[in-house]
Amino acid sequence: MTASKMRHEEPPRVVSDRPPNPLGAGEARAVILAVAAVAFFLYLIRSILLPFILAAVVAYICTPLLDWLAKRTRLPRLLFAVIVFLVLLGAAGLTLTLAVQRLAIEAAGTASDLQSVLENLTRQMLGEGTIQIFGQSLTADQITHTALERIRDWFGQTDQLALATGYSLAAMMGTVLTFVLLFYFLASGRSVARGLFWIVPPHRRELVARIWSRLDPVLRRYILGVITVVIYAAIAAYIGLGVILGIRHAVLLALLTGILETVPVVGPTSAAIIAGLVSLRTATGISSIFAYAIYATVLRLSIDQIVGPIVLGRAAHLHPVLIIFCFLSGAILVGIPGVILAVPVALLVKNTLATLYADARD
Repeated sequence: MTASKMRHEEPPRVVSDRPPNPLGAGEARAVILAVAAVAFFLYLIRSILLPFILAAVVAYICTPLLDWLAKRTRLPRLLFAVIVFLVLLGAAGLTLTLAVQRLAIEAAGTASDLQSVLENLTRQMLGEGTIQIFGQSLTADQITHTALERIRDWFGQTDQLALATGYSLAAMMGTVLTFVLLFYFLASGRSVARGLFWIVPPHRRELVARIWSRLDPVLRRYILGVITVVIYAAIAAYIGLGVILGIRHAVLLALLTGILETVPVVGPTSAAIIAGLVSLRTATGISSIFAYAIYATVLRLSIDQIVGPIVLGRAAHLHPVLIIFCFLSGAILVGIPGVILAVPVALLVKNTLATLYADARD
C-alpha cells in the first residue's frame, strides 16, 4: 500500500445501533419541569379528575371497536358512537338500579332486624353470662342496647347527615358528568387526542408519536389484564357466595363484585358492604359472620396480592412489586384517580425512557 493511499485512508468508525439521547440537557430540564407542573396541577384538581378519567378509559377501550365498525360498514362513526353510548348507558343504568334497589331493601331489612340480629350474635358469643368491660359487668342485652344507642346517636348527628347528603349529591353529579364526558369522548375522542398532540412542540412530535406507538399496545394489554381480574372476581365471588355460603342473590352479587372491581378502593368496598348486608340478614349465628369475613378476606387477598399483581404485571411488563407500589402511591397522592392512573403513568414513563434510550426490549 502506498503512502499516499495511507494518508487518504480514514480510520474505521464504530457504528452504534443505539442513537444518542434525542434530548439535550436544556430540553431534558424543560421536559422535567413541564411534567412536574402537570403533576402538580393534577394534584390540585384531584377532586374533579375521576369523571374525566373513567370516561376517557371507557372511550379508549371502545375506540378500536368504533373504528372497526365504521370501516367495515362505511357508515358514519358517530352513529356507532351513539349506539355504543346508549348500550353502555342502559347497562350501567340497569346495574345501578338493581344494585341500589337491592341495597335499599337489604339495608331497610337489616335496620329493622338490627336489634334481634345483634342480640342473637352477642348471646352466641357470651351466652347468658357477663363480660367485664372497663370494670363493668355487662350482659348480652346490655351490650346490644348500648351498641344500638351509639348507632342511633351517630346517625342522629347533623354533621353526619349533612356529610352523607353531600357525598350522595356528589356521587350523582359525578355519575351524570361521567356519562356526558363519555359521549363526547366516544364521538370526538380523536379530535381531543389531536388537540393534545398539537400542544407538543413541532420538532418533538415525531418523538411523541414514537412513544405513543410503543405505549398504545402495552396499555391495551394492561386493560385486558384488568378485564381478566374482573372476570376472576365475578367467578370467585359466585363460588364463595353462592356455592359455599349459600347466600341469596349470589349471581347478582357476583356480577356487582366483578363490575365494581373496575373502580379501585370504592368499588370493592361497596361490593363487600352490599354482600355483607345480604349475608347479615341470613346469618344463623356467629359462625356465618366469620365465614363471610373469611370469604371477603380471601377474595380481597387473592385479587390484591396474587391475581391482580401477576396478571396486570405480566400484561404491562411491570414487576408485581412495582404494581403494588404504584397503586399505593397513587392512592396516597391523588386518591381514586391516582390508583386508576398509577400503572398507566408508570407505563408511560417506562416506554418514554425506552424510546429515548433506543431500548428495543419490550
